[in-house]
Amino acid sequence: MPDADRRHVLVAEDEALAAMAIEDFLSRKGYRVTLAGDGQEAVERLRDDPADIVITDLRMPRLDGRGLIREVRGMSPTLPVIVMTGYLTAESADDALTNGAWRPLEILRKPVSPQAILDTLERMLDGAA
Repeated sequence: MPDADRRHVLVAEDEALAAMAIEDFLSRKGYRVTLAGDGQEAVERLRDDPADIVITDLRMPRLDGRGLIREVRGMSPTLPVIVMTGYLTAESADDALTNGAWRPLEILRKPVSPQAILDTLERMLDGAA
C-alpha cells in the first residue's frame, strides 16, 4: 500500500522503547507512523506532514501533552487525539483536559496495551470519517 494511501499516526512519546513498540505494532497493522520525542518536535512534524490522529504522552520535555494539544487544536480543531498517561488517573486526566475545545480526545491510562491503542485509534478514526 503506498504511503499516501495509509492513515498517518503521529506518536509523541519521550520514552523511546514505548514509542518504538507503538510504531512497530501500528505499522504492522497498516498505519504510517511518525515518532516525535516531545511536544515541540510533534508540532514541527505536524506542520511538515499532517496526521490523521495524534497519540501523546502528557509528561514530556520542551512541550508537554497539554501544550501539544493546544497547538494541535490551533492547527486542526477536529484532529483526534489520544492521551496516554501514567501520572494521573484517567478520571482526573479527563477532568484536567476536557472541555469542548479539546474534543475529540480519549485518555488511556499507562501501562496501555498496543491493542487498546489500536482499538481506540480505529474507533476515533471511524468516528471522524
